Amino acid sequence: MNAKLSDGLNFLSRINSKRALNIASVVSSYYAARFSRKPYHAGFPISVSIEPTTSCNLRCPECPSGLREFSRPTGMLKPELFNKVIDEISPYTPYLILYFQGEPYLNKNFFDFVNYAAAKNMYVATSTNAHYLNDVNARKTVESGLSRLIISIDGTTQETYEQYRIGGQLSKVLEGAKNVVAWKKKLKSRLPHVIFQYLVVKPNEHQVDDIQKIAREIGVDEVKFKTAQVYDYENGNELIPDNQKYSRYRKNASGKFEIKNALLNHCWKLWHSCVFTWDGKVVPCCFDKDATHVLGDVEAESFAGLWHGLEYQKFRGAVLRSRKEIDICQNCTEGTAVWV
Repeated sequence: MNAKLSDGLNFLSRINSKRALNIASVVSSYYAARFSRKPYHAGFPISVSIEPTTSCNLRCPECPSGLREFSRPTGMLKPELFNKVIDEISPYTPYLILYFQGEPYLNKNFFDFVNYAAAKNMYVATSTNAHYLNDVNARKTVESGLSRLIISIDGTTQETYEQYRIGGQLSKVLEGAKNVVAWKKKLKSRLPHVIFQYLVVKPNEHQVDDIQKIAREIGVDEVKFKTAQVYDYENGNELIPDNQKYSRYRKNASGKFEIKNALLNHCWKLWHSCVFTWDGKVVPCCFDKDATHVLGDVEAESFAGLWHGLEYQKFRGAVLRSRKEIDICQNCTEGTAVWV
């Protein structure tokens, strides 16, 4: 069976009647809010991200973890908090992204987290720089119940790779991917669906064809190309690729760079998903890396209470009024349509 089709069917298999009804409620409330310009919301998230840790072994230049420049506390997600969240959301929420900032495999409880959520019939995905996918961890990954493994690989030679993944070793990434593919074969498992995620920046854009060839040789299921978010882009940036297909930014008539997204006054993410930081704070989406817009704390209250609470409704209302005025939205390429 085609790997993408198999992955899609795996996700659909997680949709029971209660989750299907929740999806219908979320989608209908999103369109009701979008057209009424009022922050009406019904249902629970369809997808959530939970952060295992803010720690990372690499020093990528456009990442708060890599730069060691968080304005919020750093630390490790505790099992008690994780289980509390999963117990509350799993009856309604089919998709879990076990990642936000940091390297997930640095949390010693990572596999326990995957096991726990997978046992609740959730589709569990994570993203890693693959430096910890040795033979033992590769086997545990395959056995854990993880549905999707995203491996960040931003170059096909060490010279290119290390220009963005500072402190990283391409050989370890390739070895890690091979280990996982090998254990999938040994254990006759179709999971996890392995993706090479290629962050296209100017130093590596000439190797986009090469990475697809390497993925085929290893047996990786899919290659996804991702545009890079850069913080200082108006006057150009050495990371912005020349190929506009892979750039979030374009040069305007004045010669300055601007984001391509029109930032229309609605955002699907505010209705169908949210992010939990390692210490239980809930923020609107993955663009709020420093958790500057905390909408609640699941250590102090129930998720249901905060998801439908005043702070969340105020933030949804602000997006419906003028999204361009919200700082985390100003460098965003997401949220303009459902299912993107």
